[in-house]
Amino acid sequence: MTAAPAAPDAQHPRHPRRPLRIGNASGFYGDRFDALREMLTGGPLDVLTGDYLAELTMLILGRDRLKNPDLGYAKTFLRQLEEGLGLAHERGVRIVTNAGGLNPAGLADAVRALAAEAGVPVTVAHVEGDDLMPYGEGALTANAYLGSAGITACLRAGADVVVTGRVTDAALVSGPAAWWFDWAADDYDRLAGAVAAGHVLECGTQATGGNYSFFTAHDVRRPGFPLAEVSEDGSAVITKHPGTGGVVSPGTVTAQLLYETQGVRYLGPDVTARLDTVRLSADGPDRVRISGVLGEPPPATLKVGVTRIGGWRNEVVFVLTGLDVEAKAALVRAQLSEALEGVADVRWTLSRTDHEDAPTEETASALLRLVVRDASPDRVGRGLTSAAIELALGSYPGFHVTSPPGPAQPYGVFGSDCVPAESVPQVAVLPDGSRRPVPVARRPAPGACGPGRRSRDSAPDPTGAPPPDPRASNAGEAEQDPAPPAFEERGPGRSPDLAASPASEAGGPGPSPDPSASPAFEARGLGRSLGSGRGGVGESPAGRTTRAPLGSVAGARSGDKGGDANVGVWVESAAAWDWLHRTLTVEVLQDLLPEARDLPVTRHVLPNLRALNFVIPGILGDGVASGHRFDPQAKALGEWLRARRLDIPTHLLPEPAPAPAPATAPATAPDPDPDPATEPATTPEGTGS
Repeated sequence: MTAAPAAPDAQHPRHPRRPLRIGNASGFYGDRFDALREMLTGGPLDVLTGDYLAELTMLILGRDRLKNPDLGYAKTFLRQLEEGLGLAHERGVRIVTNAGGLNPAGLADAVRALAAEAGVPVTVAHVEGDDLMPYGEGALTANAYLGSAGITACLRAGADVVVTGRVTDAALVSGPAAWWFDWAADDYDRLAGAVAAGHVLECGTQATGGNYSFFTAHDVRRPGFPLAEVSEDGSAVITKHPGTGGVVSPGTVTAQLLYETQGVRYLGPDVTARLDTVRLSADGPDRVRISGVLGEPPPATLKVGVTRIGGWRNEVVFVLTGLDVEAKAALVRAQLSEALEGVADVRWTLSRTDHEDAPTEETASALLRLVVRDASPDRVGRGLTSAAIELALGSYPGFHVTSPPGPAQPYGVFGSDCVPAESVPQVAVLPDGSRRPVPVARRPAPGACGPGRRSRDSAPDPTGAPPPDPRASNAGEAEQDPAPPAFEERGPGRSPDLAASPASEAGGPGPSPDPSASPAFEARGLGRSLGSGRGGVGESPAGRTTRAPLGSVAGARSGDKGGDANVGVWVESAAAWDWLHRTLTVEVLQDLLPEARDLPVTRHVLPNLRALNFVIPGILGDGVASGHRFDPQAKALGEWLRARRLDIPTHLLPEPAPAPAPATAPATAPDPDPDPATEPATTPEGTGS
């Protein structure tokens, strides 16, 4: 199988410079099974990628490997290839995937065996070197996040299928792009553009209307998977196959660009992409162009994702129905207090899902959730859950639980470290079996990596001086003490710098007015933002306000990185951006989301996207596998924020929907001056309102 155009020199291909058409068929381990076939048959492609790895997935694969050392990869991918491998061969599409997980060599062998059995003549290569086990006490898995250079080397050697372990998600796109256009390792702007496109594609249908704040405006019942047309200069058009569901719009692309990012600098093993330089523009129906992305050298370190078994957990969910919900909850807690003595971590959560005078029993019920964790399975095992069930006939009226008692279950903990890049020997294992070491890209002075990284970037110059070129300093200075115009870092109770945003090109948000010129701003002081909306005054410097959900004017996308969460918030108009940038400070966000009130929240400004990105360290505890929070991956944190109410300038709100017309017109015109003695003493329709 050869992907058009053919490469006359496998080591240094000279491809025509037409755009690379690269698609995605998986955003996680468990994504839509038919997507690989749909992408191969839905339209032309040069490369098809599949992203199967996440923090929780590595823990799952680690447990698989404990049971069977030959496992440790995403078995679903092999089943998809039973049909997809032949289709890819027929259409000249190369496949690049990180489904190798903890065992890329094992998956590569399995693909070769499948190809031989099916009679499909494909060549297979893989990338290894990310697995750093053994790694510290108690580590189940430890994998460095590799870059795209190994993928590029495999494709240059003629591989039809490239299998990797833990590479960055965006490397699945930037690696093929570097192969297609023969980019050099220091083509940072081009690589940064491909990384941005890869970040949009990596989560599949999240780029085509899935998990989208404004989903009611589109038919997203079955969104198609995304693809990118990557150009030689690193710009790209995000689109999808014709006739597939969902939508590709500046909003869907913005939402995905904000997903699981932690600052204006998107650190990667190959390049640091400047998200504050990304520009989006419509390029036709279901087509959005990404351009202008600037790249800087990568940090000198690689992030290492480490999973461990954190201990044992169990839970019981009590159903409290009808009256006296708080008293019922207090009774259960008191009755179980003795059984819970000595348990390391005990968490009670009462969710008031009940409604007054409810028409169904379910809507009349609240949920009381008990979650326990301990290093010993005995202290949180059946003995504890049985003690809860023993209350069934001697506790609150209507006692029942959502599931029977169960044994303790192990839970995982995800953490991250940094290691020097040169200490990780990445190797491309080529189709002929030869092993080619992948050279480490030139890097600046040591820099930090991974979740929780805190830049020392400064806020904009309050004098209004133009910001320096973000690449004017040498690489070491760029990593240590840059001063980008769109970074704000504030902890609890601190106000953001509200200096004007840099002017943008046509179609961008433009500069924000100087807030210091407003008397209302001076009256509130820097400790309060304009129109914070918690006082309901009904007026702001922008005019009359209406108390409404933030989501009336703003979209949001949230996600997790270990124990941290991020919430990206964006708006679509320049007027809304001026208001959002002034209003949604760290302080106001913490007011709207009380769970973040005592955490060191950071706000990052992305004016080209009309977006703010908030990083909330520690809100997810030890990460998704620990089940620390009701929403352990912060998937809905942004939607909670959008549902919170504040005072919004009325002119920014959408027009209310017109009242529906009456079902039937009256037979005769009403009497303009009815006789009060004969008029019924009720309001129209008998509503009593």
